[in-house]
Amino acid sequence: MTVEAGKKMSIPITKPALGEEEARAPFDSIKSGWVTQGPKVAEFEKAVAAYVGARHGVATTSCTTGLHLALASLGVGPGDEVIVPSFTFIASANAILYTGATVVFCEIDPRTYNADPADIEKRITKRTKAIMPVDQIGLPCDIDAINEVAKRHGVDVVEDAAPAIGGAYKGRKVGSNAHQTVFSFHPRKVITTGEGGMITTDDDALADKARKLRAHAMSVSDLDRHKADRPIIEEYHELGFNYRMTDIQASIGLVQIRRLDELLRIRVEKANRYDRELGRIGGLAVPSVPPYATHTYQSYCLRLTKDAHVERDELMARLLRRGIATRRGVMASHLEQVYRDRVGRVALPVTEDASRTTMLIPLFAAMTDDEQTYVIESLREELDPAS
Repeated sequence: MTVEAGKKMSIPITKPALGEEEARAPFDSIKSGWVTQGPKVAEFEKAVAAYVGARHGVATTSCTTGLHLALASLGVGPGDEVIVPSFTFIASANAILYTGATVVFCEIDPRTYNADPADIEKRITKRTKAIMPVDQIGLPCDIDAINEVAKRHGVDVVEDAAPAIGGAYKGRKVGSNAHQTVFSFHPRKVITTGEGGMITTDDDALADKARKLRAHAMSVSDLDRHKADRPIIEEYHELGFNYRMTDIQASIGLVQIRRLDELLRIRVEKANRYDRELGRIGGLAVPSVPPYATHTYQSYCLRLTKDAHVERDELMARLLRRGIATRRGVMASHLEQVYRDRVGRVALPVTEDASRTTMLIPLFAAMTDDEQTYVIESLREELDPAS
């Protein structure tokens, strides 16, 4: 079967799954006057923590600020090193720089695109303070192996789970397996609050520290002062930040977290269809999912193999002419100027090859069968024109 002659669709890389309930959700917050961080944020924190099986949720303005806050809560700063894969959106490494610490890039597993635990261990020094693995594209990293490395060397783990809420590792929800885990609620993720992030942890002291630091290190929260039966004068004992999620965002998040399992079911169903159909096309490799992991498919990542007769960038251009949006798979952060200037030349051949040969194709909950068929047939025609 081929794409009907003259037929052209316009298919974005993704669409947020927002509806009438999300549109109505902020009304009560707006009417009440609580439009900044307040009771809805606290409710959303509890809902996310309960969903992933963690004691605490700490909402933030984004995953990036959540990662910075998680590291700052550990006391990471100048003179320390934090290990992170280069194969990740640059925000992961940037959060380390915000603390004044040194970024140490590590290699990835070529099958999962997640941090290679053995390579992480090779890069640990006396200055290593933390490891920041990434659940790339929504696939949980091998967190048990990484936690073991961290335990042997006495360092902390901050899991960058930006695209992985709802994913599972060995049957345990992502968000309950590392010292701290940080999620994103950006519109490209499975659920969204517009912008927003969340730290989950079982550590009472770390959660308390993060809550204070996100609000200028204020000794008492606005919500607690509002509920108090006497005037409370807050104090500021250290430098903090303004990383507060709003109640407007949290009200949307509360609707989205209730829909999460159904949205994941739809995404997995569509990803399975891609696997079946695209796995038969020469020159393409579909995602590899280890038996320990449950993928969220925030994105669907293809890899062009050595058998492909077209380069990745050319294929992306051809698909765009057909009305199909794509994105490069994941950047190699160590090749960006900001990191070349800071860390110099780093040899990461597996990362560089993956960054050069991977691409993301459209996948979202509202994607129709006809749209998915169009993507599949377009790829088939471009890569296997004789079929």
